[in-house]
Amino acid sequence: MITGASDTQKLYQQVARAIATAINDGRYGPGDKLPSERELADDFGVSRPTIRDAMIALEFQGLVEARQGSGVYVNASAPPGGDDPAEVEVGALELVEARRLFEGEACALSAAIVTDKHLALLEQIVGQMARSFAPDEVERLEQDFHLAIARATGNAAIEAGVEDLWVLRQQSPACVAMLRRARAHGGGDVVEEHRQIIAALRQRDPRAARQAIHAHLAQVIEDLLAVTELDALQQTRQKMAEQRRELARRTEI
Repeated sequence: MITGASDTQKLYQQVARAIATAINDGRYGPGDKLPSERELADDFGVSRPTIRDAMIALEFQGLVEARQGSGVYVNASAPPGGDDPAEVEVGALELVEARRLFEGEACALSAAIVTDKHLALLEQIVGQMARSFAPDEVERLEQDFHLAIARATGNAAIEAGVEDLWVLRQQSPACVAMLRRARAHGGGDVVEEHRQIIAALRQRDPRAARQAIHAHLAQVIEDLLAVTELDALQQTRQKMAEQRRELARRTEI
């Protein structure tokens, strides 16, 4: 059982390290299927979302491969050792807050000077987004969309700053996991939100463009908070279940 962690990210880090050690020590060999999410959650005494975050961290290291409908398998070409899954640490809410600050202003500047060519590119990206159902593809298209807005400012420093935030996102497995879960359980319409941003840019209205980006990212924050609340409820239920089992054992004495 994993103990002594102060938050969900630290739990996921400890689980990822423990499984990586087991793989490197030969407990799980190349091609072996790892225990199920439920089994790992029981073994480590953590929630299933924590196990999902750990699996994503191990995928980023190249140690495991998730196969749709089958499970998670040790990568046959897994690198020995690998990077520490806790090397890069950024929270999803922290990242979205930073994006709201930087991308809001980038969008406002773009609105003042955006060209018809830039608008056509943004329309094309959103069109592809509307036709895509794969989460990875939607994430890639969304990144292309926001980087295209930063590029439209004509300022290389702004473009690099926005791009660095997206790179930071990809380097944090916990951040990626939380954002994907928030998107899956969210109440927003990501395609429509991006169309609203284009509409504000087409008006050449910096204030409206800033507000459109802020509205989009406010929905992301709301979805993240909802998932965080669900995790907290699940952890509370798990602790209560453990207390019930302990009390049941004590009453049998």
